[in-house]
Amino acid sequence: MPHKMTLTGSATGPLREYDRYVAFDMREKGSPSAPKGLKKSTFISYTVFVAKKAFNKTGLTKKSIMHEKILIQGEPTLDIPIDECPGEIGIICFQITVLPNKNDKEANESNDKKEAKQEVSKAQQEVAATKQEEKQAPISQPVAKEAKTAQPKQQQPIQPKGTKDVVSFEDIIVPEAFLKTRPNPVKTEEVIEFVKRTGHLDKPLTIEKGSKVLKDGYRRYIVAKTVKMDNVPVVYE
Repeated sequence: MPHKMTLTGSATGPLREYDRYVAFDMREKGSPSAPKGLKKSTFISYTVFVAKKAFNKTGLTKKSIMHEKILIQGEPTLDIPIDECPGEIGIICFQITVLPNKNDKEANESNDKKEAKQEVSKAQQEVAATKQEEKQAPISQPVAKEAKTAQPKQQQPIQPKGTKDVVSFEDIIVPEAFLKTRPNPVKTEEVIEFVKRTGHLDKPLTIEKGSKVLKDGYRRYIVAKTVKMDNVPVVYE
């Protein structure tokens, strides 16, 4: 069975177009340590080959691919002509994902905070207006005061022991190796019954922090999908 590989980073060279596919180069740092007597590895260069149809779905262009951070999942190949594969290793890509840009993420978080402040300010103004109306209202109208009841605090959903974070189910990327397996249906049904009884998973999923690639807990991923959970508890590898 071919070895599956995962790369993250940006293209280090221009996009090259062929008849039915495109190619571009990437590189990653080598192993930080090596056996005694061997030189420490520096960078490993890769040439990635992607079907045009899959590449076009990402929305990437010749210019943007040099600046966007992407995640590649694929398998190595030795069948590409050497003039088309300048990298040390050729990768046939079966999944390409554009990862969120750090600056965009910070900008979105800043907008979210700004909107939250505006909502708090609006709520404070409404409270002040309500108090002003109460002061002006005649004493003989206690009904208006009784109508104002405190809103109960919304309880946070209970999460399983060991949970480090809660992420959107839609953000999790499942490797091809998991998709080819089928967990024991009896044990899967037991976890589904547990969720229906308690309202949460028995254990968190294990994912890679930056790329959100699933590393462990494929059965719990299937259960979360079956019961249509919007968010799932996770720990980071």
